[in-house]
Amino acid sequence: MPTSSHKTALVTGASRGIGRAIAIELARLGYDVMINYVSNLVAAEDARNAAQLAGTEGSRAVLCQADVANGSDRQRLIDRTRSEFGRLDLLVNNAGIAPNKRIDLLEAAEEEFDHLIAVNLKAPYFLSQAAARWMIEQRNSGAIQDYSPSIINISSISAFAGSPERGAYCVSKAGLAMMTNLYALRLADDGISVYEIRPGVIETDMTANVKEKYDRMIDAGLTPIKRWGTPEDVADAVAAIASGRLKFSTGEVINVDGGFHLRRL
Repeated sequence: MPTSSHKTALVTGASRGIGRAIAIELARLGYDVMINYVSNLVAAEDARNAAQLAGTEGSRAVLCQADVANGSDRQRLIDRTRSEFGRLDLLVNNAGIAPNKRIDLLEAAEEEFDHLIAVNLKAPYFLSQAAARWMIEQRNSGAIQDYSPSIINISSISAFAGSPERGAYCVSKAGLAMMTNLYALRLADDGISVYEIRPGVIETDMTANVKEKYDRMIDAGLTPIKRWGTPEDVADAVAAIASGRLKFSTGEVINVDGGFHLRRL
């Protein structure tokens, strides 16, 4: 297929929650969007339809099933994006999982640790590698005018706020923060900017089972801005990068946490 005239974004884990909101917002900005999902086809189709409806004239939203923890699936996701759109301007590493249940650090199982690291850290690490290679190829070809590609990693306040009953999750997000720094350093000379967006307490399926706990904590002053975050709050931060407003920044952490990261005496 010929190279699309629209900027193109690949968003992992985009069938629900934060990923869905990001895909819709990028479509609204005029991007073609590759919507990755792992199993929930119904939700993925709904996300695609919403993105298509929000998109500008001529832009497209396409689905690709792939388990980003699997190397061959990651390559198929890149290949499908290439065949459908012919270009990649933005990779959003959003796919992530939480522990099945909260378990004391001294009781945690190795199998769950391996699974969390595979999805939350290994997958974006190597998908970024594949995307960056293609981005460098595109940049060196000179075929796309004003080509300024970016990679965005969706992290968590758990990158720095420890939860001993969710140890593997915290380690995976801390690793993602360092991964952002490493790729930002490596890719700066290639004209590729890399960012970390660090959401706080966001109202999604992942947090539904702890809603009452966080309702109480927010009311008690957990965050200076006393409300839950929304997937759209995170999507707005992605949009700021995707619209080219941070051209002299890389390796930057954008906190979308209601001020949770602030310290007060």
